[in-house]
Amino acid sequence: MTQHVLLTNTEHRDLRLVTTRGAAYGDDAMYAMTFPAEFRNVQTHYPIVFGQGRDGTYTPLALFGFRDKQNLFLRDGKWEASYLPAFVERQALLIGNAPSGKVIHVDLDHPRVSRTEGERLFDESGGNTSFLQRMGSLLAAIDEGVAATPAFITAIQEFNLLEGFALDIRFTDGSQKRFTGFHTIQEDRLRELSAEALGKLHSQGHLQAVFMVIASMSNYREMIERASRLDAAER
Repeated sequence: MTQHVLLTNTEHRDLRLVTTRGAAYGDDAMYAMTFPAEFRNVQTHYPIVFGQGRDGTYTPLALFGFRDKQNLFLRDGKWEASYLPAFVERQALLIGNAPSGKVIHVDLDHPRVSRTEGERLFDESGGNTSFLQRMGSLLAAIDEGVAATPAFITAIQEFNLLEGFALDIRFTDGSQKRFTGFHTIQEDRLRELSAEALGKLHSQGHLQAVFMVIASMSNYREMIERASRLDAAER
């Protein structure tokens, strides 16, 4: 259940957000949404893939595991990567629209919401804490990034650069698994693009993001190693 309400310093003066990492707070997710402006940071740790919705639209995702409810970067209350994707870091906060402009909403039913522990959102006088200020900047970046994503998806589809893929994984114990269900950039088609097509992608600001997706594929190696260690520990 969710209970999204407008965040105010009158109703929520004593509200706090728990920043500890763990499955109890919803961090046991296989992936999280991302957006092209974030790809450079995401690709340092996570593969970037594209999920296809029932309506046919594509959404870029930062991949954390190979099956539902598996996050290979989560262990003992810690997130084992130096970069936390924006959709994970936003906690229980969301950005919304109001006649006066953008506003922050909070999901009061989110397990991170507390009145006794965690980071305070408002100080004793009702002013925004530095934590809330930082979260506000993060939400603004998410809002802007999500708004820019459809143009990126349209551009790569124009040149038929998206394709489904199958990853055959061999774990250290010799077992194998085929990972499917997502899409990625088709490198051969990218190489075959004309100078005009590449120039169009570049002029629209999409070419760097395409290369970040390709670079992110090198992270599968570490994820397979993490999955192998986890499997061995669970036996």
